[in-house]
Amino acid sequence: MDTPQNTALMRALTELPGPLPARGVIHIAIRHTDRFTVVGNDLAQHPTLSTVAVGLAVRIQSLPQGTEIGIKALAARFPEGEKLIAAALRELEAHGYLQRARTRLPNGRIVTRTVFCNQPAALLRPRAVAPLPQRRPAAPQIPAPQIPEPEPPAPEAAAPQVPVPPDVQHDHAPRGHAPQDHTPFVPLVPPPTAPKPPRPPLPHPRELTMELDRAATALLSDLRRHAPQLVLSENDVRQLTPAVAAWLEREAHPDTIRRTLTTDLPHPLRHPAKLLKHRLTVLLPPPLPDPHDLAAPARPRLTVTPFQTCDGCERAFRAPTPGHCRDCRNAHSPAQAAA
Repeated sequence: MDTPQNTALMRALTELPGPLPARGVIHIAIRHTDRFTVVGNDLAQHPTLSTVAVGLAVRIQSLPQGTEIGIKALAARFPEGEKLIAAALRELEAHGYLQRARTRLPNGRIVTRTVFCNQPAALLRPRAVAPLPQRRPAAPQIPAPQIPEPEPPAPEAAAPQVPVPPDVQHDHAPRGHAPQDHTPFVPLVPPPTAPKPPRPPLPHPRELTMELDRAATALLSDLRRHAPQLVLSENDVRQLTPAVAAWLEREAHPDTIRRTLTTDLPHPLRHPAKLLKHRLTVLLPPPLPDPHDLAAPARPRLTVTPFQTCDGCERAFRAPTPGHCRDCRNAHSPAQAAA
């Protein structure tokens, strides 16, 4: 019986350029478009590594980031035993392809991280640093003739993207880049066009008497003596008088009000009336509590029954008046009933 011929294989051999070798391997290289791993000849043709170590290195290089590659994890996946896999890992570690390092996590736990490098010899090469460009002396500028700019070419159509399976996208994802978070961005500071909350109203006293009105007007008019920036117009004084009267009604001392309005003024002060209105509204003290509210509540009195001495057995017992205890009363009650 003849050996069955593979039609597809024979057709691929006929398409190879040049004469085919009489012996040895013949390569039919089909370009990969997905699910492939680039392996260098320094690993595939390593002169001292065993075939098991080279094959294990290729399998490790094709695994995605974060895959467990311990001895037991690899033995559970491959048909080779733990001893053979451990020997191959030691070979890779001896030639620099595999490195194990202990690292302490932020929570204090110590873990062993395994790092695989596909070109360990390249890590030992000195990296060339690009020289900084030297500045040349500026040449005298000669006005160039104005040439009309050509019209920009039409944008080329984007090349169709080949769909890539999810596992390939994970394997060949750029290292060091975190996955994009599609959570909607919520600004912490509202935009300038956002509606502002309404301002609190200016405080007013319960009853604006003539004495409160006169004291509040005098205090506001006298502020420019203590702070030259606080120059108020008559209209501003009339608008702010009820607020100062509310402070005075709550028994705030005039010096306290003056100190609150004149301390830590901004420089320069452009709107003194608005600043005073804000401070009189926001820093308004609460009314003083009633003295009876500050008194400690009276504790309820407890009625304590005093001790008495029994007239019969001289035993101590609690009773409001002297007499006999319960046992003596019970003992005398049958005799009294018989008499």
